[in-house]
Amino acid sequence: MRGKDGAVVDTAGDAGRRRFVVGEREFELDGRPVRLLSGALHYFRVHEGHWDHRLAMLRAMGLNCVETYVPWNLHEPRSGEFRELAALGRFLDAVGRAGLLAIVRPGPYICAEWENGGLPHWLTGPLGRRVRTRDPRYLRAVDAWLAAVLPQVVARQCDRGGPVVMVQAENEYGSYGSDAVYLAWLADRLRAWGVTVPLFTSDGPEDHMLTGGSVPGLTATVNFGSGAREAFATLRRHRPDGPLMCMEFWCGWFSHWDPDAAGTGRGPASADAGEGPDEGPGEGPGEGQYGGEGGVRDAEDAAAALAEILECGASVNIYMAHGGTSFGGWAGANRGGALQDGALLPTVTSYDYDAPVDERGRPTAKFWRFREVLAPYADSPLPEPPAPLPVLGGAAEVRLTGWASMDAVVDGLGGPEVWSGVPPTFEELDVDRGVVRYRLSVPGPRGPYDLRVLGLRDRAVTFVDGTPGPVLCDEAYGGQDTAGAAAVSGRDDAGLIGPVAGPAEVELWVESLGRVNYGPRLGEPKGITGGVLHERQYLHGVRARGLRLDAVEDTAAVAGLAFEAPRVGARGLHRGSVVVPAGGVGDALLELPGWTRGFVWVGGFPLGRYWSAGPQRSLYVPGPCLREGANEVLILELEGAAPSGDAPDGAAATGTGGRPAEAPRLIP
Repeated sequence: MRGKDGAVVDTAGDAGRRRFVVGEREFELDGRPVRLLSGALHYFRVHEGHWDHRLAMLRAMGLNCVETYVPWNLHEPRSGEFRELAALGRFLDAVGRAGLLAIVRPGPYICAEWENGGLPHWLTGPLGRRVRTRDPRYLRAVDAWLAAVLPQVVARQCDRGGPVVMVQAENEYGSYGSDAVYLAWLADRLRAWGVTVPLFTSDGPEDHMLTGGSVPGLTATVNFGSGAREAFATLRRHRPDGPLMCMEFWCGWFSHWDPDAAGTGRGPASADAGEGPDEGPGEGPGEGQYGGEGGVRDAEDAAAALAEILECGASVNIYMAHGGTSFGGWAGANRGGALQDGALLPTVTSYDYDAPVDERGRPTAKFWRFREVLAPYADSPLPEPPAPLPVLGGAAEVRLTGWASMDAVVDGLGGPEVWSGVPPTFEELDVDRGVVRYRLSVPGPRGPYDLRVLGLRDRAVTFVDGTPGPVLCDEAYGGQDTAGAAAVSGRDDAGLIGPVAGPAEVELWVESLGRVNYGPRLGEPKGITGGVLHERQYLHGVRARGLRLDAVEDTAAVAGLAFEAPRVGARGLHRGSVVVPAGGVGDALLELPGWTRGFVWVGGFPLGRYWSAGPQRSLYVPGPCLREGANEVLILELEGAAPSGDAPDGAAATGTGGRPAEAPRLIP
């Protein structure tokens, strides 16, 4: 038979199989009304060794369901090259063992403060704004993605004995587009690839978002952080029947890198909350809505908003129940302004989100208040939280043993060097996350005219004839950054290197700070997108070579680099080790005092980006990444000190904030 939304449901009653349908006013499980008390937990933001612990924490808080996105670009980094799809299946199996139901949101777009909103760079590069529409090339790529990922979901649907009760079609589409043909096609393909549980959409509680993002016959849900009665009233104007559900109840918020942040948060990885973006309606709370600073939301205020949702008779998905970490440099970015088309706002590595279960898996005051609110809706007494996980036995310093220059790293680990008339973008060089070295010549003889970069995305360390120049920022984000911090938007020196006489040789080391994950700038390219001007003349004839972050995870290739004596904090790749004594393995934080900006790997596991600009001051190291004895540490420092290349062997560079770099260290 078919449920209200057309989902094929099993009625055979086989052992382990369950029947979940959308009723006139409520969800129904095996013929009985059920309220989904769900919490968001992204399997890709939590070390697999911690999944069981985090799921047990959600059960102890009073939840009966867990929701996860699925990031397309993580699992298909190159077209047709699929990686670790089975991780999703293993996570859903863990959900089932924990006695929870599951909601899966496979995209193709997910937002999630994730790089490019989950869309692959190899697709948005050539297609641009044609993504998330009926464009045939886009649809072919989406269909191939669904064919690859959905077997992990289909086999674990509740009507086959698994935990999955609902699957989302697209994500917050009404905040982006209005292509009803595309949405209908997507729903049809989800069914064609075997999804039999109910499909749903989620959008902001605004008329234009619900009309743009809803699909006839599919359950519509809404996302908000407060004002449940008003939000559900709006939903009822569009959907008089069907269950009410807040698919994203924003109980906190995320943070952006911000050199002026006062450090107001309490994130366990010292991820002090920066300011939330000035979001438009239907996507995020915006600054000041909750009366707190940045991503911090008062526990009492959040608990009251949660209680209001439940008093409306609605189901809920707490976003985030446990935020975790954007490991591996996968954090995305926003654009500022009411319409998300202004200054670039890159998101920090920590995704603590001020969630009830913090980044390290610990219960917060919000956890206990939510437990009190949720307990009356439980079918039985709530279990106690699991025992805390072990922490590092004591502080341990990283002993640096070698250093390789950025040129050596790019030449040894990067892709092929490309000669082009104009600067190729990251997408054209097949770089998802990482850095590109651009080399070009200023012809001569000629006078010292201004040299300027147009369309820079996002940040460039510059050299003229080997001499360090200014650090440049995205022209909408700032301009020059001579103090290692983001510049103020709208300055006249945007992209300006300064007067350069010819002949001269110029190097521009351009870094992506994260692709935009929400709004009309979704899918914009990275790198030098406009060209390089000397006075008014474009400089042509560019050599470009890209370095993907995942190249640093090639153990054999890294071993082949010509490492020199250590230069603490200098630009380049640093190799070292940290010793964990017997019995001392556990969760830790990595501090890098005096270092500027880059990425870290511990035991081969990619921790993510660090940046002295703050507000995040250290990186979370999951205990399963460590082992007793020596653990390899790799640090790719992208900026270092201005004169670091001239520092004597073994000398510490001076960071852009003026603080001498020190050896990194693990702390409990």
